[in-house]
Amino acid sequence: MPDVTNGDVSIRYEVDAPDAGAPDEAVVFCGDVGLGAWQFGWQHAALAGPHTAITPETRGVGRSDAPPGPYTVEALASDIDAVCTAEGIRNAHLVGYGLGGMVALAYALASSRPASLTVIGTPASGESYNPAGVWADPSSPASIEGSLTGLLSEAFRTAHPDVLPQIAEWRLGEDADRETFEAHRAAVERFDISDRLYELTTPTLVVHGTEDTVCPKPAVESLAEGLPRGELHPIAGARHLVGVEASAAVNDALVGWLAEHATDPLSD
Repeated sequence: MPDVTNGDVSIRYEVDAPDAGAPDEAVVFCGDVGLGAWQFGWQHAALAGPHTAITPETRGVGRSDAPPGPYTVEALASDIDAVCTAEGIRNAHLVGYGLGGMVALAYALASSRPASLTVIGTPASGESYNPAGVWADPSSPASIEGSLTGLLSEAFRTAHPDVLPQIAEWRLGEDADRETFEAHRAAVERFDISDRLYELTTPTLVVHGTEDTVCPKPAVESLAEGLPRGELHPIAGARHLVGVEASAAVNDALVGWLAEHATDPLSD
């Protein structure tokens, strides 16, 4: 698993590159508050192969360095930039959950490298986001199990009881500790681009589970409406981890979005 140094912070990441495709183009995943790379397993399976997929471990999570907080969204975006630079990525198609969506938005404001964005459960301001609804203490199995009630709909939990222990196991092994969570929460609280949305002309797919209690529906709708090239894609009945419980719908949307905005991997 390669790593790159951004200043004095080492960021670990995974690269899955196909034999064909544009070598300077990739889907890059940006993680939510305190969550390990497991959160993108469902989308990674659908996108890796047709596209180069890069999955960084957010600073403070997994094997990336955990410098003292607080963090800023801009610092997290600079970590993504360092990864893209190291891999020679010219066109990055960013896919971010919550905090990761904020990172994607901030990166697109600061750089021309992002070619498209997909932001999931993401507002234009941290005031509209409840990070405490995402993270759970990885040293407490009971806390992890309880958190899934708010992150996944009752319908999904009832239909897929076998998936919940697996997610809990991943969270226990990969999620951040409380110190990192607080550093991530500080980044969320300081984030606000609501008065700069008109500047963000990168094509942006705004995905939202309509029953998301972490990022309320009005905040997501406001983001999509304020973006010059924003496209809202609501998924009825899903909660914050919409890419898990409605993976087929989210993956279909992503595949279609990338077909429109990415280089055809079979054309080179």
